[in-house]
Amino acid sequence: MKKKLITIITPCFNEEGNVEELYRRIKEVMVKLPQYDYEHLYIDNASTDHTETILRKIAAEDSNVKLIFNNRNFGHIRSPSHALLSSKAEATIILASDLQDPPELILEFITHWENGFKVVLGQKNKSEEFPLFYFIRTLYYKLVTALAEIALMQHVTGFGLYDKDVIDQLRSLNDKYPYFRGLISELGYRVALVPYCQPSRKKGITKNNFYSLFDYAMLGITSHSKVPLRLATMFGFLMSFLCILVAVGYFIDKLLYWQSLPVGIAPIVIGLFLLASIQLFFIGVLGEYIGAIYTQTLNRPLVVERERVNFK
Repeated sequence: MKKKLITIITPCFNEEGNVEELYRRIKEVMVKLPQYDYEHLYIDNASTDHTETILRKIAAEDSNVKLIFNNRNFGHIRSPSHALLSSKAEATIILASDLQDPPELILEFITHWENGFKVVLGQKNKSEEFPLFYFIRTLYYKLVTALAEIALMQHVTGFGLYDKDVIDQLRSLNDKYPYFRGLISELGYRVALVPYCQPSRKKGITKNNFYSLFDYAMLGITSHSKVPLRLATMFGFLMSFLCILVAVGYFIDKLLYWQSLPVGIAPIVIGLFLLASIQLFFIGVLGEYIGAIYTQTLNRPLVVERERVNFK
């Protein structure tokens, strides 16, 4: 009887200190699951350190390890998405290469999958990161959940297992800049959540800067909510009404106290800057939605591969 194939995907960029240890830990897990065939797919986003050299050495010694090397760094969304959608396995597991997604949870993921769940996700109920960062992430998830038109999962990064049916469905969407967490909720699959404590990074530095985090945060909002656009319209009506009230109030006061009420420029300056800042904010919101539409219409590939290793 043919064994089911499990594909484990590890996106990486400049992770020379972690990829080898991650390989060993995943292999130790899969040894406990002899009833499955597995492949460990690293997709490297044009690393500039020794990551590629280490990966080639691992792949030369273990045919279960497959490698995809991208032409350039295509970003933290497009590269993992390309690898995930390339999977033909019965189940696909994706986890980061920084060792903050514990490979040992794979055993529990597969158990839930065999019990009928087509999606099994790790959920961070605790984290060893700086408490302020965890607090900010919690606020963000609450904000997105409040704005979204569907129920989004909180403290879920995408680390988890996806059934072949789910991958096929995601592939058919042809989303050029997918927000997978939201898409899973959008598609309505029953999800098993596996809580875990996210360990702190032991080697290397995070590749997530402010821009990449902001990009992903805005993607979550623009992909699943029109509330910010509606707020802009409602806020515009409200500010117009308030401005009319203030204007009428000043006019009446001036008529009653013509000699003693100096209008001054302070209210004018404050009002001008207030309205201008509000306009700029909502123009920015509008720009995020236009940018999302623009990205989808470009019809560019998620990544362009430079080389594949150990593929038959």
